[in-house]
Amino acid sequence: MDEENKIILAVTVVVIIGIIAFIFAKNTDNIVLNKYDEFAKCITEKGAVMYGAESCSHCKAQKAVLGDSFKYINYIECPDNINFCLERGIEGYPTWLIGASTKIEGFDKNTTMQEISDATSCPLPK
Repeated sequence: MDEENKIILAVTVVVIIGIIAFIFAKNTDNIVLNKYDEFAKCITEKGAVMYGAESCSHCKAQKAVLGDSFKYINYIECPDNINFCLERGIEGYPTWLIGASTKIEGFDKNTTMQEISDATSCPLPK
């Protein structure tokens, strides 16, 4: 095998290894990002709705905990729906209403998701 073919072979092997590594890393990221999918779907099925505002730092933090799984959450942007939120007694953000009787206000990373889990009987992911 001449020198030019060796270089082509080496570059091809490196590219293939890079593609395999990229695919593996991408699939691993999806597993981590989607760990809340079933939880988010479950609480939505149980009637949970999050009320918030784009400018709310606690809302952003709560959305960040759920990551890509937030797409499954029923969410109301209150500044765009002021009367709707006021009619439901929303006084601050974030506020979760679960069914007709349960209200969870504010966000504490260590307790809020557990409170939502307890109120809906939806298991939190480990």
